[in-house]
Amino acid sequence: MNYKMVAHTVGIILRIEAILMLLPALVAALYGESTVMIFLVTACVTMLASMVLTYLRPENRTIFAKEGFLIVAVSWIALSLFGALPFYFSGEVDGFVNCFFETVSGFTTTGSSILTAVEPLSKGLLFWRGFTHWIGGMGVLVFALAILPMAEGRSMHILRAEVPGPTVGKLVPKMRTTAMILYGIYLFLTAVEVVFLLCGGMNLYDSIVHSFATAGTGGFSVKNASIGAYQSPYFEWVIGVFMLLFGINFNLFYLVLIGKLKDAFKSEELRWYLGIVAVSALAITANIAHLFEHVGDALRAAFFNVSSVITTTGFVTENYELWPQFSKIILVLLMVVGACAGSTGGGIKVSRFVILLKSIKQEVRKLTHPRAVKHIKFEGHLVDHNTVESVGLFFCAYSVIFLASILLVSLNGFDFATTTTSVLTCIGNVGPGLGMVGPVGNFSEFSVLSKLVLCFDMLAGRLEVFPMIILFSPFVWKKK
Repeated sequence: MNYKMVAHTVGIILRIEAILMLLPALVAALYGESTVMIFLVTACVTMLASMVLTYLRPENRTIFAKEGFLIVAVSWIALSLFGALPFYFSGEVDGFVNCFFETVSGFTTTGSSILTAVEPLSKGLLFWRGFTHWIGGMGVLVFALAILPMAEGRSMHILRAEVPGPTVGKLVPKMRTTAMILYGIYLFLTAVEVVFLLCGGMNLYDSIVHSFATAGTGGFSVKNASIGAYQSPYFEWVIGVFMLLFGINFNLFYLVLIGKLKDAFKSEELRWYLGIVAVSALAITANIAHLFEHVGDALRAAFFNVSSVITTTGFVTENYELWPQFSKIILVLLMVVGACAGSTGGGIKVSRFVILLKSIKQEVRKLTHPRAVKHIKFEGHLVDHNTVESVGLFFCAYSVIFLASILLVSLNGFDFATTTTSVLTCIGNVGPGLGMVGPVGNFSEFSVLSKLVLCFDMLAGRLEVFPMIILFSPFVWKKK
């Protein structure tokens, strides 16, 4: 294990975080808030930690797969620990565990919260809270790859460990250029959403924070009632559409950018994704139509919440706890499915489910026609055995963590819906669940143990499970 290289890279990531903290400090200064000093002090503390970690330059700068996974896991934990300091130093959030939970939820774009009310928070802290979504959405290590020169061999292992999906590839030959393209698209779409929200009458501050949360598919709002507080169909349609866009594989946006529209729309995962959204929205609309005065209102509510849940954003406009059981079950299933691979969304990913379904179909055919030779195809290409195997292993690992977490969280003694969906919404990076953690609830009543377990789940879900498993595997830390 190349400990010096791991420490050095984590130090670089903390340096980036320290610089990024200057933005909420500027916001706090513009609003004349005392939190400006808190952000500056935290930035200094973070920069000092970065200097300590990068002081000794590693002689061997090679990163193998093991180091790549560890760098990602340790970096995200370090980001969350130092990112929690502004909440803790300000005293606006009680207890460091609560501050850590809120920050992990922000960086992993989960959107679960221990806060019973967000509007009393200072503008600077609310901005930082939303900004963590934007930083974590595309991945801070992808950002590092975009702005820092790294050897191609090293950067690929980091990208593979951080970017969601069963497979990872380059858009262009150079890894750094790929990262720059991804962040360029990410920034452009965020800016376009800000403009659309401004055109609808939302103020600049709210537009930026909500666009951060939409882009990162996180869901932290500046309002206690989330998007529902604005009572604006325009905002609901705009944010609903942009949530859907950010749940699409960013490789497809690149194809559109270079004029390959037909290739983008041929994507099998995209067709499945849009099909699931359409069917779910129409099914829920039919199920809840009697609760609304007009069918159009029911369709808007269904589309917004389906878009919010499948992309694992977590914005809410309605208390869907009051909807019929059929609609709630659909939303829970969408929490599990999640968005497309290569997007900022969470969940298991549509591509994995498609490959799993095709694997089951192939196995059934083998049982009925033992001599038949069948291959699994996805996106027009043959799926190799290693990819199929990795999808199966991912489902197994995901299920084990899910069940173990439920067992630990059940020690709180909460009802079944609360216990189950609290874990499901955290490991899926969704945000709200059912019961006490529903669209109008929060995680404030959970024990310290449960909050730490759920923090692990959020990180495991965002990092595709294996980096966190590797982090806690003793054999990985051996020198050789």
